[in-house]
Amino acid sequence: QGQLVESGGGSVQAGGSLRLSCIVSDRTFSIYRMGWFRQTPGKEREFVAAISWSGGYTAYADSVKGRFSISRDNAKNTVYLQMNSLKPEDTAVYYCASDSFGLFGNRAVAAFNSWGQGTQVTVSS
Repeated sequence: QGQLVESGGGSVQAGGSLRLSCIVSDRTFSIYRMGWFRQTPGKEREFVAAISWSGGYTAYADSVKGRFSISRDNAKNTVYLQMNSLKPEDTAVYYCASDSFGLFGNRAVAAFNSWGQGTQVTVSS
C-alpha cells in the first residue's frame, strides 16, 4: 500500500502563510483524488480541500475559500496545501488523504481510504 507523509506544519501568527506538503511513498494503488482534512481536539475531522490527481477538479470548504489553495505534482507524487491569511481558528492537526474510489463529490472522511499521520498547525493571534 502507499504511505502518506505530511510535512510543513508549524506555528505562525495570524495573517501569515504556511505551505503543507504530502508525499505519497511506495505508491502501489491508483489515486483519483487527494484531500486535506483537519481536526481540533474535541471535534470531528473536517474536510478542507481536495484535488483530482489529474488536476481538473478542486474543492474547498467554505471556511477556507479564497485563503487556501490545493495543488499537486504528479511527477513527485506530492500534494500541497498553500494556506494564506491564516486565522487562529485554522489551528488544527492537518491530515492528507487519498481517494482510490473516485468519489469526487463526496467530502466525507469515509470517502478517503488512506491517511497520513497528520501535521500540527498552530496560528496565534
